[in-house]
Amino acid sequence: MEISPKENFPQQFFSNTTILPVDRSSFKSESSASKEKQSCCGGIKLFLGALSFVYFAKALSGSYLKSTITQIERRFDIPSSLVGVIDGSFEIGNLLIIIFVSYFGAKLHKPRIIGIGCLIMSAGTFLIAMPQFFMGRYQYERFSSTINSTLNSSPCLQDKSQSPFSDLEKSQGNLNAGCEKEAGSSMWIYVLLGNLLRGIGETPIQPLGITYIDDYAIEENAALYIGCVQTVAIIGPIFGFLLGSLCAKLYVDIGFVDLDSVTITHKDVQWVGAWWLGYLIAGVISALAGIPFWFLPKHLPKAENRKDSSTSSEQSKFITDDSKDQHKSYQQQLKIAEMAKDFLPSLKNLFGNPVYILYLCASIIQFNSLIGMVTYKPKYIEQQYGQTSSKTNFVIGLINIPAVAFGIFSGGLIMKKFRINVLGAAKLFLGSSFFGYLLLLSLFAMGCENSDVAGLTVSYHGTKQTTDYEQALFSECNSDCLCSKNDWDPICGENGVTYVSACLAGCQASNGSGKNTVYFNCSCVATLESPSQRSSAVVGPCQKGKECPRMFQYFLVISVITSYTLSVGGTPGYILLLRCIRPHLKSFALGIYTLAIRVLAGIPAPVYFGVAIDTTCLKWGSKRCGGRGACRLYDSSALRYVYLGLTLVLGTVSIFFSVAVLWVLRKRSSPHDETLSANGERGACGTKSRKDDFVNSDLLIQSSCWPEKETRL
Repeated sequence: MEISPKENFPQQFFSNTTILPVDRSSFKSESSASKEKQSCCGGIKLFLGALSFVYFAKALSGSYLKSTITQIERRFDIPSSLVGVIDGSFEIGNLLIIIFVSYFGAKLHKPRIIGIGCLIMSAGTFLIAMPQFFMGRYQYERFSSTINSTLNSSPCLQDKSQSPFSDLEKSQGNLNAGCEKEAGSSMWIYVLLGNLLRGIGETPIQPLGITYIDDYAIEENAALYIGCVQTVAIIGPIFGFLLGSLCAKLYVDIGFVDLDSVTITHKDVQWVGAWWLGYLIAGVISALAGIPFWFLPKHLPKAENRKDSSTSSEQSKFITDDSKDQHKSYQQQLKIAEMAKDFLPSLKNLFGNPVYILYLCASIIQFNSLIGMVTYKPKYIEQQYGQTSSKTNFVIGLINIPAVAFGIFSGGLIMKKFRINVLGAAKLFLGSSFFGYLLLLSLFAMGCENSDVAGLTVSYHGTKQTTDYEQALFSECNSDCLCSKNDWDPICGENGVTYVSACLAGCQASNGSGKNTVYFNCSCVATLESPSQRSSAVVGPCQKGKECPRMFQYFLVISVITSYTLSVGGTPGYILLLRCIRPHLKSFALGIYTLAIRVLAGIPAPVYFGVAIDTTCLKWGSKRCGGRGACRLYDSSALRYVYLGLTLVLGTVSIFFSVAVLWVLRKRSSPHDETLSANGERGACGTKSRKDDFVNSDLLIQSSCWPEKETRL
């Protein structure tokens, strides 16, 4: 290649040396290296974008399920305990195959395995919505005069020969004949199986996706990429709850029935929103999220700083590359028998670490309280403060979830800003838990009193109810009426008291139809005001007390602060987990930790929280074919004490374990080690050498004494 003197004038001006011809091979190698680097960066960024979208999709569908808990309960007439089993089925599905996916998936085409998982997750989401198309239309309890405008009869059926009673008998006979066809009592199984399938499909996303990024990303960028994925995952629940808010406003059978014929509003406890619509949307998003993975390669070009080593910088501490054969296949040197032989000693070493086992216990108990609280938070807000499902989901999605995300970010920022060591991380974790649950304690004073419901919370004479509600539903004012104690068709009297049905209110006449029905001459309504005057009532329950909206605002403020405070300890706790174990046991310890959280918290917490909440029910609904349905009315005071009390008891126990963690850390650290220098020197490390700590010591600080493992984000 010839270069003219004119072109080389600048070089000749600064140098007297002779300009040598440029080797073409160097240009070629530089060009190929540049293209390879560009290909590597482009490929990993494509994978990063696809994985972020998948994280968004799975977070959206998971949070949407939480937002539809009460809708599913009412639609299928099932108790809260059974809804808890449905919610926990996701974790069961995840646990069924996580070991196989983590092991065999690493040897196969990772992107395509993730794509298959997205398809399974999408299929499970669609399966959850399927009962809507197989079941009959939603039937809520309403007296015939509110449905048929041409029939203006007396709700108080004083004469058995009245036509409405005969019609009811006939319709009841038809219902009994069609009970086998009406499979609403067992259709919830499809929801459970769909959620189980969602758990199976979600399994490969995290282990295979994160390891793929860690394998092919530039080493200093890997943490940033993983942080981006986790950040996008936080956005998913926000959209999930907002989608739940939108669907809760739409009637469940929208598009199938004439909405003008619907006699209840979204404020009624029998209202069921279009819960199935959100699952169809989430299923489509999950399916679309899996498409890019079918076109991504099994392997990407290694980054330049990783070409010379088949292991990461951390792995290189334990894996030596003495020869090409050893470098080519490390797995071939490990026999299955040797791995099995090393398993039990590793497990013994892990559970022999007092800080790890204490932190594991603290996390399990704390996650029990948090999972139970989050699962039934929509129900608590609806029942305690009389809010609609739509507003509840909107508030959680727009206020609580961002507070959690900001808390997690703040915890990491505090760790980085103040260069907090392991001991400091334990203090921050304990402090956030203590103040978070202390704030939660104040919510006991921010509840609403029970609504005045005749025969349930108050007597027909206005006094507080103390007797059995089933017998107290009947009184002298409705003794001449032929009423059923199983009905739930609430009306609001002029006196501000809710009555279980127009019949039990002793109403003799009605006018209008649907939502505009007005009842007249209600003998029980007149009992509380003026016995000489017959009073009227309208369809629907009465609103909660005047102080309830103000209490709800206080609840939102404390709830947001509590969510933020508890979330601040998330990052320090995770760092504490990583630093309290030996480096070569880190993956194993994280696996045990995740398994324990899912088995001992994710599955049982929604179930026993649901069982406890069911004990506060005052009025159970009845299924069309007999049997107990979903709860129609809860005791507000009892619900507050059970829901918040169970959360606080579990949280308090977890705090005691956190104190034990801090105590052991202090005991194993010298006073000099507790002081963190401005230069970021080792904080919670003893004075032993690295070799002694790694080989001969079973003390806690053994892992945190590695300088390259200093706690910095």
